[in-house]
Amino acid sequence: MMYYSIYATDGPDTLERRMAARPAHVERLRTLVDEGRLLAAGPSPAVDSEDPGQAGFVGSVIIARFDSLDAAKEWANADPYIAAGVYETVEVRPFRKVLP
Repeated sequence: MMYYSIYATDGPDTLERRMAARPAHVERLRTLVDEGRLLAAGPSPAVDSEDPGQAGFVGSVIIARFDSLDAAKEWANADPYIAAGVYETVEVRPFRKVLP
């Protein structure tokens, strides 16, 4: 099992859809936490602020362990944000943790 980075880019004007799908999205991440597989996860604010307000977000980054690249892609493609039309693109790549 190795780490994979999932970099997703939001489509335009998706803040309302993002907020509606967020509970289901976070629940999937909590499962990774419970399984000891999540290294980091979070959204990328559209402006330089912890709380971007109505500016919203431009995407998300998730770094987690999966059995394979195919398994990571399958997991990423089942994200509630995809079903809700939030993510416009999703890239999944192997990630090698060096530090800390």
